[in-house]
Amino acid sequence: MIIFGFIFFTLNVDYYLMQIINSIVTWLNFKRLYQIDLFKKFPYDAQREVLFSLIDKARRTEFGEKYDFKTIDSIEKFQERVPVQPYEKLKPYIDRLLKGEQNVLWPTEIKWFAKSSGTTSDKSKFIPVSSETLEDAHFRGGKDILALYTNNYPETGVFKGKGLTLGGSHEINRINNESFYGDLSAILIENLPFWTYFIKTPSQEIALLSEWEEKMEKIANATIKENVTNLAGVPSWMLVLIHYILEKTGKSNLLEVWPNLELFTHGGVSFEPYREQYKKLIPSEKMNYMETYNASEGFFAIQDRPEEHDMLLMLDYGIFYEFIPVEEIDKPNPKVLHIDDVELHKNYAIVITTNSGLWRYLIGDTVTFTSLYPHKIKISGRTKHFINAFGEEVIIDNAEKALTEATSKTNALIKDYTAAPIFMDEGKKGGHQWLIEFEKQPSDMEKFTHILDETLQKVNSDYEAKRYKNITLDKPKITIAKTDLFYKWLKAKGKVGGQNKVPRLANNRKYMDELLELNQKL
Repeated sequence: MIIFGFIFFTLNVDYYLMQIINSIVTWLNFKRLYQIDLFKKFPYDAQREVLFSLIDKARRTEFGEKYDFKTIDSIEKFQERVPVQPYEKLKPYIDRLLKGEQNVLWPTEIKWFAKSSGTTSDKSKFIPVSSETLEDAHFRGGKDILALYTNNYPETGVFKGKGLTLGGSHEINRINNESFYGDLSAILIENLPFWTYFIKTPSQEIALLSEWEEKMEKIANATIKENVTNLAGVPSWMLVLIHYILEKTGKSNLLEVWPNLELFTHGGVSFEPYREQYKKLIPSEKMNYMETYNASEGFFAIQDRPEEHDMLLMLDYGIFYEFIPVEEIDKPNPKVLHIDDVELHKNYAIVITTNSGLWRYLIGDTVTFTSLYPHKIKISGRTKHFINAFGEEVIIDNAEKALTEATSKTNALIKDYTAAPIFMDEGKKGGHQWLIEFEKQPSDMEKFTHILDETLQKVNSDYEAKRYKNITLDKPKITIAKTDLFYKWLKAKGKVGGQNKVPRLANNRKYMDELLELNQKL
């Protein structure tokens, strides 16, 4: 999991020094909240300023000279001249950076590369990470979490303890004398100021252990005696750690271990399937949850209001955003919008230009805007994670809403899931197969299936049309996964912990068939 929490939380110092620290933090937060308010009111101006700062800095790079950055004087000209590109198009440039070449995509030294797959694919991406991205995006994102949280909760006690961040498990690896790679959490740890090690737990050595079982044991041993006030990580993997700690300590809930726990900062996957489990494991109305949207490529959005489950798009992190309507994504010349052109509740693929030299990079995520002025988003899925075998266009957002409704009305809890098409055969209709690992099985499985199906029809008119009278699609088929199926599957692929995650939806049966085969063996 990418590091959210290392800028957080508290030194055990005397009362007077704490008062000084609180005063400094309050002043810094006030200044930053004013800046945030400015880009909320003037999003186009903020984004235009970001873009032309990036263009100006990179005009003498190889990429900048190729596209004649010095003559670009409008957003429209930038869009006309520089192509939208997936990782594969940027890869030749990145391969050269990996060999130590500089001034290719970005003018300052690139020596860090975040190794990322984004899915359970065997192929790895190496994302360049500049010092500007570290400071202006990732570390600023962590500081802004603090600013927004303390603004919402002025009486917070989060400063009176330590933060436990469950990060990835890959240490820094040397490419050559000048270049290094690792997962983003490892890169952030390597570049953090020394003082942060006094305010987090566990130690760097434990946090980066690659063997998952050993890592959980050592984290538990190192933290159960600490005053942990906040957690940060991917919800699914944090649950694994929480259950381990409760089993080790013999406690019934996490507040019996850490009574001052008040915040979980999460990201990487949707929190909705896990929300009820966390409420049971941390039974306190004072427990707060903040969602963030960050990745190897940058830090993008933060949940700024506790009563709302969308996130504020952070427009001054050195990242210029563009948006492609998903129905345009496969066209040769898709329509590409900037921040002033987007509309509410439409599904967009994100294109980013960053201060690490990712120019008009198609990151692979899709979002919908829930608010304009300020611009707030929800992650709706991935450009490659959907089911559209029959024209139904089911995306992750549809799936999450349907599962939330079904679990709520059948008193169920879901641990993990995936879904894939059932392709038509002779005399058989198509359909969708859902492989679900339940923490608590539904009181009525038939009712669960019915509600899942009905809700999908309510939130997706294409799915509804294909389900009409069972003409094209039959009702969903639910298969119950055995305990820890998804964990064992990921472990077999060497993808345990951190940002590794189960592919929620696939338009083929590759993952589903692998999982079903393993499920039969367990």
